[in-house]
Amino acid sequence: MAGINPNQHRGNPFKHNWLASAIWLIVVCYVVYMFNAMDLSWGRINEGLGHAGNLLGRMVPPNFSRWSLLLSGLIESLEIAIIASICGIFISLFMGLFAARNMMPNWISTPVRTLIALCRTFHPVIIAILFVKSVGFGALAGILTLIVASIGFIAKLFAEAIEEISLKQVEAIRATGAGFTSIILFSVMPQVFARFIGFSTYQLDSNLRNSTMVGIVGAGGLGGTLFSAFQRFDYDFVAAILIVIIALIMFGEFLSNIVRSIFR
Repeated sequence: MAGINPNQHRGNPFKHNWLASAIWLIVVCYVVYMFNAMDLSWGRINEGLGHAGNLLGRMVPPNFSRWSLLLSGLIESLEIAIIASICGIFISLFMGLFAARNMMPNWISTPVRTLIALCRTFHPVIIAILFVKSVGFGALAGILTLIVASIGFIAKLFAEAIEEISLKQVEAIRATGAGFTSIILFSVMPQVFARFIGFSTYQLDSNLRNSTMVGIVGAGGLGGTLFSAFQRFDYDFVAAILIVIIALIMFGEFLSNIVRSIFR
């Protein structure tokens, strides 16, 4: 045994993976192809930066002379976001429960999960266009749009949170002879309530942002005012609207922190 090399039968631990190398080569070639196909070049980026500088120059200083128009758009955006959030959270509370597969039979949870998936399939702007065509221009279309968006987000995460609960508490409450409502209130909700509040506050913050976006297609709020200002090349007023939108988002973040601290 003295003449045997201990490394003679040991394989190479860093053996080259030709399949992985081929995949990476294909990815790199495809990225290069996409850049060429879409005419993405440094020259276009440099030209765009020049146009952006001119645009920013025309936006300074912001024009707040039409503050009444700003205030009315801001109030409408707040109303859209708050109403949609309240309605969406309330509906999601039940839909998330019905979609939980550990609490409901498949003939109930499967259709509800399908409906929730449909609610988050399309971007809010596309949904807003559909509602504008259905109910007309204005805040109602924006509210309905954000309700659908809220259901698609909160109900999905709430259902997944319920599916992750400990069933020992459920069995303990059920052993006392409690009904279905008591089981939900005293064994399920205490385990997921904090997460549900977190989902809801995040969606409120998201709805505050989206309430300004859906207005671009006529669903009410500051978005319509912003779109009109862009069409008139009224860039100093655009800057004022953007500042108000930033203030609105900061208000939503402040409100979310307060709600989280209360229910922590």
